[in-house]
Amino acid sequence: MLPADTGFSARTPPCLLLPSSYQSSAMFAKAFKVKSNTVMKGSDRRKLRADVGTTFPGLSTENLAELMPSKEELNIVKVYAHKGDSLTLYVHNKNPILFELERKLYPTVYTLWRFPDLLPAFGTWPPVLEKMAGGADLMLPGVVLPSTGLPGVEQGRLCAVTLVGNRAPVAIGVATVSTREMLASGMKGKGFNILHTYKDQLWASGDKSGPPVIAPLETEASPEEDDEQHSPDLMLDTHESETQMKNLCLTDVAADKNRESEDIAVEEGIETTKDSENISPQEAMDVLLNQCFFQALKYKVKKSDLPLLTSSFLRNYLFSCCPEGEQVDIKKSSYKKLSKFLQVMQQRKILQVKELTKGVESIVEVDWKHPEKGNLLSQNDVRSMIISYVKKNELVHPENKNFVTVNPVICDCLLDKSEQHDITLLKWDDLVTRCLERMQHSHQVTFPGSSPVIRKGNIEPIDINVAQRASNKKVTMIKNLELYGLDPQSFASLLQQKVQASATCTPLPGAKDRVQVQIQGNQLPHIGRLLLDHFKIPRKYVNGLDLSTKSSKKK
Repeated sequence: MLPADTGFSARTPPCLLLPSSYQSSAMFAKAFKVKSNTVMKGSDRRKLRADVGTTFPGLSTENLAELMPSKEELNIVKVYAHKGDSLTLYVHNKNPILFELERKLYPTVYTLWRFPDLLPAFGTWPPVLEKMAGGADLMLPGVVLPSTGLPGVEQGRLCAVTLVGNRAPVAIGVATVSTREMLASGMKGKGFNILHTYKDQLWASGDKSGPPVIAPLETEASPEEDDEQHSPDLMLDTHESETQMKNLCLTDVAADKNRESEDIAVEEGIETTKDSENISPQEAMDVLLNQCFFQALKYKVKKSDLPLLTSSFLRNYLFSCCPEGEQVDIKKSSYKKLSKFLQVMQQRKILQVKELTKGVESIVEVDWKHPEKGNLLSQNDVRSMIISYVKKNELVHPENKNFVTVNPVICDCLLDKSEQHDITLLKWDDLVTRCLERMQHSHQVTFPGSSPVIRKGNIEPIDINVAQRASNKKVTMIKNLELYGLDPQSFASLLQQKVQASATCTPLPGAKDRVQVQIQGNQLPHIGRLLLDHFKIPRKYVNGLDLSTKSSKKK
């Protein structure tokens, strides 16, 4: 590692061959320790920009200026990886854009998302990502063979790894063998030593944004892929297996009636991720608050600590459970106040709060045996559970099996007060319908390489609208792309290339942190083909395409 005050010309471009003995250190699989963090001087910035341009000749002068703007702050962060490696991170707008190891520069996923063709890319399947982020290397059976063939690389070449269906890189690694040797081996053995991935600790030190959706240039997978290539056991240098994910899964689910949008159960040990593309900042703060609250009760608070001042609980227990780099701010949550949050927890019978001294509240009791919140249920799950409950409690009417006897539990849960003295029997369909009506509807969206996103209510469809502007000009507007994992900016660029018309992204009125794509002219047919055929969005989740059919009939 060069000292901070020396030149940068001695760096070795990582696009050149690295030593064949080079081994992956999985350096970012665990948290690293920051040694120093300083603002970069102008002269050092110019030297770094020149070195990056030499190392990555595919970056133009404009690209380099975009990556490292002259008038914006660029930080040098010296860190120690968990295995003792000394590294330098280059950080812009809180996101690491490059890291330096042994005088070699490497791009991070944040940089590769802006310049996806910077490195030769090899595709793999979504289940592989989590294992790579945990420190596993990529095995050749997990590499997808595109119809156009694999990129030609030599042993030791730095490469990017993408997921099927998306050109946005999710990892970088060093090829352990050349492309020719990969094919000669029958795609067996280790393919890449992975250095850095989306969802590892280096990525987590930035804003934790997710990869954009960048359309593949060609069909990625060969049609004759056998079952062996799909086996997650063969994809990674690990003994664990995973279920392969689909490109996009939309599932309607129902949650408990009393489940509020802020009461999201967080499984123990899973780090909260504030992904602006998936949930709002307020929802993310609710998730973080719930996570820290339950961890504090489970691991920090003891029975001997009670009664415990609520202010002391917040300051000494809850805050200490906050993940590194995160900060709980109750004012930014939907609760706004600690007292309101604790009141909700008391209603859920998790704890009991009393005013032992006038004006001062204390936690006096905690139910450590409180059962965990159940999982979300589909309508079929709810129906099956109702059938099981009715049979277990022998509630099927003995003379007419189309009816169910109303017991005290069903009476309290499903009957209105005016009905409780009159109705003694319910039809099966009525029983199920009443139960579903009293449950909170939610939806779940699963994106490649990401954990499922659960939101309250029904999913909003992608909405397409054609409006008429001055001089009889028409514009087409598309909104809600983010809800389906589509990056509006990338979508606008792709659409602009296809129709040769001006496209822009503008803030969506009434929706915080969301934008709509606006393109000149009536582009409904092109947008329909792009959404339905290219991105495989189910037709029922797209509104407005029928306008093109109606306009055609009028003609």
